[in-house]
Amino acid sequence: MKRYAEAAGLDVEKLSGHSLRAGFVTSAAENRASISRIMEVTRHRDPRTVETYVRRADRFKDHAVDGFL
Repeated sequence: MKRYAEAAGLDVEKLSGHSLRAGFVTSAAENRASISRIMEVTRHRDPRTVETYVRRADRFKDHAVDGFL
């Protein structure tokens, strides 16, 4: 992964397999993929782990201050 990231011009010191996996789960959750479909890709065994990312993705959706900034 780091070899491809470096070839793409990314700072490999800031990347890891976990950051790639976490980014995928968060993006999939933002796009309303089901937890079971996300788990098919990530091979998480416990849906509670995936739900932590879903909550992170939803943190500012439909927030009370939407439209103020």
